Amino acid sequence: MRKLTVVIIVAFALWGGYWFVASRAVQNGLSTWLSEQLGTGWVAEYSSLRTRGFPNRFDTTISDLRLESQRAGVTWQVPRFQIFALSYKPNNIIAVWPDQFSLALPGEDITITSAQIIGSVAFTPGTALELDRSSFEIDDAAIVSSRGWSMNMATARLATRQTEGTPFAHDIAINASGIQPPRALLARLDPGGALPAVFEALTIDATVSFDAQWDRISYARQRPQITGLEWKKFQAIWGDLDLSASGELAIDARGVPSGLITLRTSDWREMLAIGIANGAVASGVSQTFERALELLAALSDDPDVLEIPLRFKDGFMSFGPIPLGPAPRLARR
Repeated sequence: MRKLTVVIIVAFALWGGYWFVASRAVQNGLSTWLSEQLGTGWVAEYSSLRTRGFPNRFDTTISDLRLESQRAGVTWQVPRFQIFALSYKPNNIIAVWPDQFSLALPGEDITITSAQIIGSVAFTPGTALELDRSSFEIDDAAIVSSRGWSMNMATARLATRQTEGTPFAHDIAINASGIQPPRALLARLDPGGALPAVFEALTIDATVSFDAQWDRISYARQRPQITGLEWKKFQAIWGDLDLSASGELAIDARGVPSGLITLRTSDWREMLAIGIANGAVASGVSQTFERALELLAALSDDPDVLEIPLRFKDGFMSFGPIPLGPAPRLARR
């Protein structure tokens, strides 16, 4: 019995020593990282940084955190930011945002409130902190601007994971519902009021390839650049409109995409009417545009269903037979 007691005491002492050393490492590491941001163009300030949770957790609370980008003039400020990890699994981290925080932009202040914003990140074991998977959950969020606009969102879910068998690639899934855009934006998109005020659902299932692994080293030197994008599923439902897309794009070293994305909608006439109403389609060419879309729809089994290729080639993009102009750059160099 005495030997068992000694073993328990020694084990407890060793674990306590590990927790103390590791918790100090967590606290000092975060403090050092925040102070180092000044060299990257950011200013990081806070009133306190403490790690607790003995014996099985590392619960770190940063109070009055303020991050400011000196280059962009953007400031993110929260009264409290919390980071949690299990002491026996420190490579899995959970972050919790407060129910209200602010974002200052040039000429505009934004207040964000929510019932919940929580995220988790898992790194592969090792000092490089290689990203393995992540997830974020947002519930009942509201954004209010000092310029008088606001928007709401019922739920949003985002999840990523390393793509099995493909180096430097991550699968990304996004699901959002109950999105209420600003009134001014809604009026510009749908001046006739044909669509409801709430955007019902947005679903994205994609694989994004990069030129390097996302880890502590690549983030500090030069963030990985996108080299490929596979849209497995994109679906947006807004009233009677149901728009989906799928396809693949390759992105070169300049960030120029090439490839094909196929857009599909089952109510293209309603979409055309909205495009004419908001000025996206000039009234002088609306009949020509409609006839072209009718010809494309006639190629499908259902004339009410329209499938149009969005093609990216030689730095330009086209919508079916209609040229749209230069393609957007999808990389930061």
